[in-house]
Amino acid sequence: MNLRRILAAASLVVAGGIVAASPAHAAVSCEVVYTPNSWQEGPSSGGFTTNITVRNTGDAWQGWTLAFTLPAGQTLTPPGWSATFSASGQNVTAVPVDWNRNLATGQSTQIGFQGRWTGSYTNPTAFTVNGVACNGPGGGLSVALTRPTSGETFPAGQGVPLAATVSGGTAARVEFFVDGVMVATDTSSPYTGTANGLAAGSHVAQARAFNSAGSSVASANVPFTVQGTGTPSILLSPTDLSVAEGASAALTVRLSQAPSANVTVQLARTGDASITVPATVTVTTANWSTGVTANVSAAEDADTTNGTATINATATGYTAGSASVTEVDNDGNPTARVPNPYAGAGVYNNPDWRARAAAEPGGSRIANQPTGVWMDRRAAINGTPGARGLASHLDEAVAQDAANGAAPLVFQVVIYNLPGRDCAALASNGELGPNDLPIYQAEYIDPIAAILARPAYANLRIVTVIEIDSLPNLVTNISGRPTASPACDVVNANGAYVNGVGYALNKLGDIPNVYNYIDAAHHGWIGWSDNFGATAQKLAQAANANGATPADVHGFITNTANYSALTEPYINVQGSVGGQQIRQSAWVDFNNYNEELAFAQSFRNQLISAGFNGGGNDGIGMLIDTSRNGWGNCVQAPCPTLANRPTGPSSSTNLNEFVNQSRIDRRIHKGNWCNQTGAGLGERPRANPATGIDAYVWIKPPGESDGSSRAIPNNEGKGWDQMCDERYTGNVRNGNNMSGALPDSPLSGHWFSAQFRQLMANAYPPL
Repeated sequence: MNLRRILAAASLVVAGGIVAASPAHAAVSCEVVYTPNSWQEGPSSGGFTTNITVRNTGDAWQGWTLAFTLPAGQTLTPPGWSATFSASGQNVTAVPVDWNRNLATGQSTQIGFQGRWTGSYTNPTAFTVNGVACNGPGGGLSVALTRPTSGETFPAGQGVPLAATVSGGTAARVEFFVDGVMVATDTSSPYTGTANGLAAGSHVAQARAFNSAGSSVASANVPFTVQGTGTPSILLSPTDLSVAEGASAALTVRLSQAPSANVTVQLARTGDASITVPATVTVTTANWSTGVTANVSAAEDADTTNGTATINATATGYTAGSASVTEVDNDGNPTARVPNPYAGAGVYNNPDWRARAAAEPGGSRIANQPTGVWMDRRAAINGTPGARGLASHLDEAVAQDAANGAAPLVFQVVIYNLPGRDCAALASNGELGPNDLPIYQAEYIDPIAAILARPAYANLRIVTVIEIDSLPNLVTNISGRPTASPACDVVNANGAYVNGVGYALNKLGDIPNVYNYIDAAHHGWIGWSDNFGATAQKLAQAANANGATPADVHGFITNTANYSALTEPYINVQGSVGGQQIRQSAWVDFNNYNEELAFAQSFRNQLISAGFNGGGNDGIGMLIDTSRNGWGNCVQAPCPTLANRPTGPSSSTNLNEFVNQSRIDRRIHKGNWCNQTGAGLGERPRANPATGIDAYVWIKPPGESDGSSRAIPNNEGKGWDQMCDERYTGNVRNGNNMSGALPDSPLSGHWFSAQFRQLMANAYPPL
C-alpha cells in the first residue's frame, strides 16, 4: 500500500490569531506552532532543534516573514530548513523559500533550525508574521517533568513514579514516555503516572502535554537509573485479559530482571471457578525478558453472565504480579459484540491463499496462518477466476468455526473500493471514478452488507477493515501540501471518501456481529504533529457522515500492507547522538514516532480524544498489520542499508550512520511502499499482544503484490505506479530515493512468488 513522506509541522501552539491589516489590505491572522527538543551536554549548556509551523488563519499571503526573540543564552546555528533564517543578537527572522512562499487561508508550512543554549533552556514566547502579533488568547503550554529527577535511582521491581507540571494554560492530557515509549497518561492535574516493569539500567523519561486542539509540547529528557539489586518483580501481560467461554487466551509471564537460575512461578486464580490457569510455569535464564505463555481457559458453564477472576503470580524472592480476566459468555447472546473480537477466538484461514502458499517451497510452514479477504472490486463479491466470492468464503468460515470447537471464529474482510480509490497512487487505483459514490453504495456496500447479515453467518465475528489508504490522503495529499495530488483534491471536494466511509460504517455497523476497523495509515505517514491530530479529526468526520456515528467504529488498524517495523529497540527517537537529536536524522526526519507499536498506542489516545469509544465497549482497540514488517536477515540482493538484522545500537557518533546501522526497518526510505526488497514476515497473528492493541494481524496476505513493476493492461482498474519500478529514482514522497522495489512484479493483489519466498527467508521471528 501507499506510504507518503509528509513534511509535517510540530506541536506546541504558542500563538493564537490576532487580526490586523497589512499594507495590501489583507487581514493577517496567524498561528505559530513551536516544538523544541533540547538536550544537555554540560552542567549548564546544550543544544536544541526546533520545528516551527507557520499557519495562515486569515487572508491569503503572497510572501511572509516570521520574527521572534530567542531567550537569553540561546543562539541560532544556520542555515535551518525550509526557510532562510537570520539573527541580529537574540532577534530572529525567517523568510520562506519558493515552494512555501504563498500560503492560502488555512494553509501551513513547517520550518525549523538548530541552536545552542547556556544557563537553562526556555521557549520563545512572542511571534509575529509580517509585523502582526501572533501571541493572542490561548497562548502555549509548557511542561516540566518533576519525577523522576535527573539522576534519580530506583530499586529494581519498583514502579517508577512519574509527575509533571503544566504552565501557560490547561492541558487536556499529559503523556509520559520512558525510552521513547508511552507508559502512562493523565487527564487532570496533578499529572502523574507510574512506569512498571523497567529493566535494570539507565533510562530516559519525558512528558508531553496536549491542549484541547491536539497540539503538544515535550519536556526535556530526564535520565534516571533502575538498580540491578533489590527485589525483582513478576510481570504479567496483558494485565486485563478477555477469554471467550469454551476457549483460552495467552497470558505472558516474565521477570523484571535476569535471574541467576530458573524460576518456578506459581499461578493461582481467585474469582469465577470456570476460569482456570496452569499451577506453575518456569521462567528461565534465557527467556526471562520475553517470558513464557500460560494459557488461561474459560470452561463452558450454564450462566449467561461474563465471569471475572484475578490471576496472581508468585515466586520466592519476587514481588507478585497479577492480571484481571473476563470470561466472555456465549449463552445469552452469541452475536453481541465483545470488547476484543480476537480474544479467545480462532481466525479464518483463506483456502485460496493457503493453496498458493503451500505450493511454494517451505510455504506449508505458514500456509495455515489467518489472512484477510480483500473485496477490491464489485466482481470480487461473487468471485473471480482463482478466487472465491464473499459468500463462499463465509460458508468456509462457518465450516472452520464448526471444527474450531467452542471457540468463536473471526472472519477478516477488507472493504476497498472507494470512488477514486487511493488518489495519490496508481498501482492501487480502483474501478470506480471519483463521482461514483451512488454506485459504491448501491452496487458494492449494499450487496456486501446483505451477505454479511445472513443468519447463517450470525455466529461469526466479522472484522471489516474499512478502506485502506483513503482518509489520511485528505490530510496529507491535498492542495497546499508538498505532496499534493489533483485527484485527492477532487475526492476531498466532492465528499466521496468521507461519505463513502460513512455509508460503509453505517450499513455494516448495523449488523450485530460486525466489527468495523477503519484504516489509519501508519507512523511514517501521519506521525508528524500536523498530520497526527488532523487525521484523527478527518476520521471522526467520516464516522459522523452519511448516517454513521462513532458507535459504528470498533477500532482502527495501522500499517496495513505496509512495512514499518513494529518496534525499533535500538533507537530512542527522543535521544541524541554526537550532540544531534535523533529526530533530525534523515531517516526519522523530525517525525514524533519511529516504530508502529508506540505510534498505534499513542494514536489510539488521540482518537479517543476525537470522540471514539469503541461503540460503547471498554474503549476502541487497535490492530497492527505485521504481515511484512519482520525485517530479518536480508538474503536477496540488493539489501538496503544492512546485510543483517542489527542486534544492538551502533557505536557510531555520526547521527545518520548511527540510525542507519541501528534500525530494524531496512527500506531505503520510509516513503517506499511497493514490494520492498529485503522485507520479511513479521509477528504471527495473535490477540492482546500489547496495551490497547486488540491483535497483530496479517491483513495483507504475504505473497500478494503491491503493484506491477511495468505497465500491464487489465480490466481491474489498476494503473501502473513508478514506485513499483525497481529502476525508479523517486519523487518528493520518498525523498527522491530509489524505489527499493523487487523486479518483475505482477498487478496488485496477484501472486508474486519471488516476494513470498523472500518474506519467508527474512521472517522475524524466524520460521
